[in-house]
Amino acid sequence: MSTTRTRKDTGRADMNQGGDPSQAAEAVVAGPLAPSSSIAVAAGAGRPRRRRYHAEGLEAGKRSTRTLLWILLAVAMVLYGFPFLYLLFTSFKSPLDTIAVPPTILPEVWTLENYVNALGREGVLASIINSTQTAVISTFMSLVLAVPAAYGITRYKTPSGRVFIMAALVTRMVPPVAIGIPLASMMSSVGLADTPIALAIAHTTISLPLSIWLMASFFEAVPRELEEAATVDGCSRLGALWRVVIPVVSGGIAVTAIFAFLASWNEFLFALLMTAIRSQTTPVVIANFQTQFGLDWGSMTALAAVYSIPVIILTLLLQRKIVAGMTLGAVKG
Repeated sequence: MSTTRTRKDTGRADMNQGGDPSQAAEAVVAGPLAPSSSIAVAAGAGRPRRRRYHAEGLEAGKRSTRTLLWILLAVAMVLYGFPFLYLLFTSFKSPLDTIAVPPTILPEVWTLENYVNALGREGVLASIINSTQTAVISTFMSLVLAVPAAYGITRYKTPSGRVFIMAALVTRMVPPVAIGIPLASMMSSVGLADTPIALAIAHTTISLPLSIWLMASFFEAVPRELEEAATVDGCSRLGALWRVVIPVVSGGIAVTAIFAFLASWNEFLFALLMTAIRSQTTPVVIANFQTQFGLDWGSMTALAAVYSIPVIILTLLLQRKIVAGMTLGAVKG
């Protein structure tokens, strides 16, 4: 208080002596604001520290989130990968180790006996050829039908198109056993019983709805301006689809082809109902591996491991296309 009064008196004295009124006002104001200005300076000095603590907290939160995601990814890989690893290890066990109780994960004696027995059985190589033919034909039919159907649904947004794509989704809910016997009877009546063509047609009924849905999502991500530019350059609607749109969605086509191929490659029920000897696929042959003591687990796991190789190779070859198809339409600009 005494300091304030002194500075007020000093201001008055300056005014009485003819000094500058603005300087006198500054002298008067400087007194009571001096403590608050020092507090403001201290608060300003504390802000960078708080910001640094906040940034460190955010970084720590990101690190903990990243660690949690890596843990979840490792758990998911173990859950998905362990059955296949156990199958692979079992294929190298001796016949006695495959039926040991309690079972062991790693074989005590590593042997190729199961692979020799599995691949040496009659009809195994023919079943692999039948599976390949059926899967390739089914994949080709699914793409030939799904690409124009999905393109028409996405480019001509009509009520009938929406009804069609919903109906395609509903057909995925129908259990295969409900249509398996009628399909087998129809194929037998037209002379296609026990042929890869008949089985491929049956597999197409499984993969086609999903193929249409996948291709429709990929076509939705393609801007219409690309087709308009192609038509300005003289392309027809079909020419724009073939020369412009198809190359853009090639990654999506690769993804759809993988799903259609896997749907046919791993299918068991239709193959069991519609094949006898000539066109039996490998899943049916694996299920028939039996001995006088029960299932031949060693030969079954060995043939299953061999049967997985083509799918793994195909996925690796189309890896870039698959990644491009999965990210198609993720960013629009």
